[in-house]
Amino acid sequence: MRLELAMKQAQQIRSGGKAYQGGFSLLEVLVAIVIMSLGLLGLAALQATGLKNNYSAYTRSQAALYAYDMIDRLRADRQAALSGSYNLTLAAPAPTGSTLADTERASWLAQLAGLPAGDGSINVTTAGVVTIVVQWNDSRATAGSSTASLQVVSQI
Repeated sequence: MRLELAMKQAQQIRSGGKAYQGGFSLLEVLVAIVIMSLGLLGLAALQATGLKNNYSAYTRSQAALYAYDMIDRLRADRQAALSGSYNLTLAAPAPTGSTLADTERASWLAQLAGLPAGDGSINVTTAGVVTIVVQWNDSRATAGSSTASLQVVSQI
């Protein structure tokens, strides 16, 4: 009997004077589920932001590729470029002529149409300074600006 009493006293000392409880209560499980749910929602938001930024970077790299592609085309047909045959303003209709400059500009505008609301302008001075502007809709980006623009200046 003394042994049983000593064991009960030792158990009460270990459990802080209360009877020992095993397992989890329903409230503890509920709190753990809420905390885990908030963490998963945060991860989902992070993934969505990453996808938006990835698409924005993709369209910006495509715009740069198209701008430098046109500079290469201008260098290939330098005399026509210096005479102003390649000059193009924003929102201008695609050229329908049969000259090399007209087909190159029409092809370039068709490439820009692959960007969301893509458009571009070309300005070549008689000194050979080329300014190319590519614009597109970047409303999916996290910065919130709806129109993005890339300007490239080069010498041909």
